[in-house]
Amino acid sequence: MELFGYSFEVDAIQSMVLTYGKLLLVGLLILIVGLWIISRVVKGFRHLLVVRNVDETLIPFLVSLTGVILKVLLFISVITYVGIPMTSFVVLLGAAGLAIGMALSGTLQNFAGGVILLILKPFKVKDYIEAQGYAGVVKEIQVFNTVLTTPDNKTVVIPNGGLSTGAMVNYSNQETRRVDLVFGIGYDDDIDKARDIIKEVIAKKTTIFIDPEPFIGVVELGDNSVNLVTRVWTKSAEYWNVYFFLNEFVKKEFDNQGISIPYPQRDVHIIKGEM
Repeated sequence: MELFGYSFEVDAIQSMVLTYGKLLLVGLLILIVGLWIISRVVKGFRHLLVVRNVDETLIPFLVSLTGVILKVLLFISVITYVGIPMTSFVVLLGAAGLAIGMALSGTLQNFAGGVILLILKPFKVKDYIEAQGYAGVVKEIQVFNTVLTTPDNKTVVIPNGGLSTGAMVNYSNQETRRVDLVFGIGYDDDIDKARDIIKEVIAKKTTIFIDPEPFIGVVELGDNSVNLVTRVWTKSAEYWNVYFFLNEFVKKEFDNQGISIPYPQRDVHIIKGEM
């Protein structure tokens, strides 16, 4: 058989198609079965880590890394089985190395960032953090990303590269936090009476610490009010409970005892000109 001036042996072509067709089909079957087995192995590995009480911060990272390594090994095995020489495959990867490196530069940075986060441990799973413009509870630290759950139950995925090099606030790292509030009263109101009212409200909340002692003082003589700063200490987990409690009940007690919280106001003087 001749085509475009070249001679071809039909039997040889058919034999080649059959041979490589079988290899490709078997290789595809190996790939599918291998991926299924890997998913089972990864699930079993996760269960083993949980049973062995491994730090829950490490579990998602180790599981993800194990899955990536096993998939790479499976891919190499399929390539070898199909008959593609590994030397040619390595040369091909080397030739495309620069392009791949540039394309994956961000991914490699994220991987390195994940390793740094696990080594330095600036936060752990279940910590409440603020970073990269987002705030939430850490759900997982994966190979390339960290997953947060926001207070309104949104899922935020933050790349580890920026997370490991950028500024980050960990609200759960310390056992205690200080709650700072400012209450404004009118210039005609009694400062000492307002301070006593705030102290009475503080005393009703058992989760507020006695030591360090709560502090109440005049922080500013504002345009419309005398501002009293209130600083109390509590457990980190109780921060928002204390915050909302003080805001609500100080306002109620001020109302009950005649302490005003003035609105912003401005005096306007109208001067009539002579006609």
